[in-house]
Amino acid sequence: MYWPLSAPQIYAANNVGSSGTPTTFEDDVTSSSYSHPQEEDSLEVRERASANDNDQANSIHTIPTGGGKQIEEPTLPTEPPKSTHQETEHNGAIIGLRMSRSGHMFATITTNRLTLWQTRPTAVLAVVVRSIRSLKTYGPNVSLLLRPDSAIFVVQTSLGYLITYSLATDPTARVYKPQFINSSTGHSRRQSINSLRSQVGGERVLWGAGEGGGVREVSVRFRMVIRVDAGICRALALDDELVVATQKPAAVQCIRWTPDNTGNQTHTELLSRMNWISKKSSICEMVYDRAMNLSAWLTSDGKAYAVQRQSKPLPGRDPSQRAMLEGRDTSQKLFQGYCFHDPTSDEENAVKTAINAKFSLLAVGCANGHIYVYTARDYVGSIPLSHKIKLDVSSSSSGLITFLNYSPDGYCLFAGFERGWMTWSVFGQPIESSFTCDRKNAESHDETWLTGLRDGAWLPGGSGIMLMGPNDDRIWILEMARSSVTTCFSSSNISRSLLQTNSGFMLYRGSELSTFDALSAESSLWHTVQIPSSYLVDQWPIRCVVISSDGRYVAVAGRRGLAHYSVNSGRWKTFVNENMENDFVVKGGMCWHQHILIAAVESGDRFELRLYSRELALDNSMLLHIEELRAPIVLISSSGEDSLLVYTYDNVLYHYIITLTSETVVLIQVGQIGFHGIVRAPARVRAMSWVLPDDQLQDGDPSKDVTVASVLFLIDGKLVLLQPSTTATGELKYEMRVMMQNVEFYALTRDQPIALPSETLNYQNNGQVHGNTTSHGLGDSLWVFDGNKMRVWTDIQDVLRATSADFGRDIPEPATILVDFYPLSVQLEKGILLGAESELIQRRDANFSFFKLTTRTHLFLPSVLRHQLAQYDSSAALHLSHHYQQLPYFAHALEILLHDVLDEEVDKVPAKETALLPSVVAFLSSFPQYLDIVVQCTRKTEVRSWKTLFAYLPPPQELFEESLQKGLLKTAGGYLLVLHTFDELGSKSKHLVRLLSKAKDAQDWELCKELARFLMALDETGATLRSALEDVDLSTSRSRREPNGLTESPSSTFNVTEVKMPLRFRSSEGGTPSHQSIPGGLSESVADQGKASD
Repeated sequence: MYWPLSAPQIYAANNVGSSGTPTTFEDDVTSSSYSHPQEEDSLEVRERASANDNDQANSIHTIPTGGGKQIEEPTLPTEPPKSTHQETEHNGAIIGLRMSRSGHMFATITTNRLTLWQTRPTAVLAVVVRSIRSLKTYGPNVSLLLRPDSAIFVVQTSLGYLITYSLATDPTARVYKPQFINSSTGHSRRQSINSLRSQVGGERVLWGAGEGGGVREVSVRFRMVIRVDAGICRALALDDELVVATQKPAAVQCIRWTPDNTGNQTHTELLSRMNWISKKSSICEMVYDRAMNLSAWLTSDGKAYAVQRQSKPLPGRDPSQRAMLEGRDTSQKLFQGYCFHDPTSDEENAVKTAINAKFSLLAVGCANGHIYVYTARDYVGSIPLSHKIKLDVSSSSSGLITFLNYSPDGYCLFAGFERGWMTWSVFGQPIESSFTCDRKNAESHDETWLTGLRDGAWLPGGSGIMLMGPNDDRIWILEMARSSVTTCFSSSNISRSLLQTNSGFMLYRGSELSTFDALSAESSLWHTVQIPSSYLVDQWPIRCVVISSDGRYVAVAGRRGLAHYSVNSGRWKTFVNENMENDFVVKGGMCWHQHILIAAVESGDRFELRLYSRELALDNSMLLHIEELRAPIVLISSSGEDSLLVYTYDNVLYHYIITLTSETVVLIQVGQIGFHGIVRAPARVRAMSWVLPDDQLQDGDPSKDVTVASVLFLIDGKLVLLQPSTTATGELKYEMRVMMQNVEFYALTRDQPIALPSETLNYQNNGQVHGNTTSHGLGDSLWVFDGNKMRVWTDIQDVLRATSADFGRDIPEPATILVDFYPLSVQLEKGILLGAESELIQRRDANFSFFKLTTRTHLFLPSVLRHQLAQYDSSAALHLSHHYQQLPYFAHALEILLHDVLDEEVDKVPAKETALLPSVVAFLSSFPQYLDIVVQCTRKTEVRSWKTLFAYLPPPQELFEESLQKGLLKTAGGYLLVLHTFDELGSKSKHLVRLLSKAKDAQDWELCKELARFLMALDETGATLRSALEDVDLSTSRSRREPNGLTESPSSTFNVTEVKMPLRFRSSEGGTPSHQSIPGGLSESVADQGKASD
């Protein structure tokens, strides 16, 4: 669901262009220290004297960008010279990168300096330069840690030290005063966040997306140096403590940022006393996820563990001392874990790991480049394997995994390798890769972001990703386009193929074009819209985008407030009053009902549904309706023509009817359902729909909908069906069934407006018929994408009937559609799956590479028809085909159906009673394109498959005769090839003469030419051709003689000597002519008939 866009932005911090030379100070001044002898690894903490700030400032010099101290002003060239990329004493390659939890700040390190950056605008806030004496005392920097709230930075050194720094900020102070040379108007150094938009004239600074706050002023101060004598394997910075894995002895230490009430600051547990971890191993990687409250540890023997921190010990006494007094085991239990990845070979040893809280997944990158993804079902060790991800290149071509991370919303997995990178969807669909790039071109232009990565971090909201190459002092920020389903799961977002970018959105307009135009791969089919800078400047990143079902309106919501856009007029509407915009935040999503925008918002401690009209200004006084709820809203979803479903955190589903009056629009609650005991975690619900019986939908009382509706929940990656039933006492209960695992998205077509292709349908609303109609063969279908294949149940009502309490059968098997790209939507009226992919462009006349978005399509009709025929439901297949007969590539779809079945049954001969080919052939005989389809299939398959195909067909001679009778001359020519291959066509066959005669009568001279070449291939002497030409009155002897003695052949006469002699085709092994040896002229002429691209 993520696609890279355009060329990356480049940022670097170096000394080129600095106004002065950076000053360094010695940081090894005398300090007080204290130690904890009770710790099992003799941890020694050395703290600089904190009696006054001057001593701290002189320990390791901090260079802030304000406050009256000396400032090092780094330059940010877009493309710095190559000489600055080489490591020097004061400025080298970046070796570490960490992003804060809020995403507003990140930090980088080189071997001797720490640099603090602001994300938007991307600028350096402060730099800490370590002196040469400090480097000798503590060692160079090797790793960087960042407390999630970005208040403390920790630098790990090569000699086993942890140097900590604290960050102080002034919420009102700003730096980097803009200077306008030709302007006489002064500029204030300090700018208010909320008053930026109100600035006018010369005071107005045109900031970009998310840059409304300006560049903040920060101050970095030294805290302490922690020496770990046992050696540091890995460290992890958490909210309350610093977790350090040591080498000798192998242990885990928890160091609190501040001592507790008793003055105790550290706790230690040896790995040898952790009975759940393998012996004689050490920890080499640790990752923590706050949302799941879970850590993933990797050990030196290649295993991976899911670990939880045990509850904190009671204050006032050390845990080991309490246990000793109580007569219990004195070993301190700080962690409890479970091994979920146990390699069977060295190639499967765990190297990197990542946690996906959104989908409860744990990803493990192995030494061979493969990625194993596990599902965390609970916290007591139930973590089974979900799926495996394998690279398209060898491990020698990719190198080891260096960086593995999920996007903030969990929908994309990014893996960096020593020689490139690759991305996948959450359940394993490949999206993009840099392994296909021209390495020589990339290396010549010094584009390290393509040739290998060292580290990286996602930007807030997944709008882009920061990449860091090896031996490079630059940061590459690559913008991402992502499906709007990742931010707002809406049926209209799926059907309309809406993509969200860093500062706007892209809308697919091919649905409104003709059939063939919609199949184009050109990016011009995407309508790109820029969100107004007046909204983006303060409210970036955009967290929710939704389009109306008719594609006329789009609404966006950022950090606070919202804005909406008209596709037809191209006009935006935003709040004029900034206080009103900042008064609420959209949480729970949005949806459109005609021109009415319904938004689930939180304002203070209130949870509301607000209704805005596109025709009115965005102002609180113009609100059409406000509906207050008792609990926060998880999601909202429109259903049918006037229903609104609202699901809240108290596990209740509310059903509203949208009622339009002469003056306003109101929401009327008509029912609610409590799912207590059924849905255990409401926050994990990603999407929800319900299905009403047809009679209830048309004539039923809306207040009774909740008692008869079947509810679909998408919980993490699990699609769950809840069907209502009544107990003996008349109480309502629900039967739960899991329809499918590893679901990335689903589409219920009854909730989508569809434009049907058949001219016999009753069109409404400019050709759109709402999805609740069942006149279309797939008008009530359910489509599910599982990360590799698209699955479809052609009729959801059949599923509900089969799984009802009356029948109690298993869920019917869906049809499977294989795709090699990520599908965005089902274009039901065109019979295609629509998707997108990014294409990497590298040109010789440009010194940079960039990504271009292209459109991909795939015909789903062959797979659906095959499934129905395999279920012995030919009537349903005929009914479905009836709705697509008007498509210009319908015959091509049937040809694909025949080709796929034939290839499969030739390679693996099925039992006679289970063979599908006879049913497919019988089905195709119902269509007028039947003869053409068979010929096209023979042209595209090997000759060895022909006997299998014609075993279920009439003799080729009969098909030839039928083609002649219907005037399908080129088709008849194709059957001549079949007759010849089966040795049923002699060199003087009358079939050839008859076809040549009819081609002459139809003046199809191209076909005549091909037949002449075919006859020459049969008889190189030309006698057969000469005889045939005489039979059809095209003999060369009738050429007329000119007065000068030369002869001139009329246009209707063939000159045998001018026909080039093709090579006589040879028989393949076994004596049967191969398909490649058949004369290509006639075959190619047949190929052009009915040809269409999928």
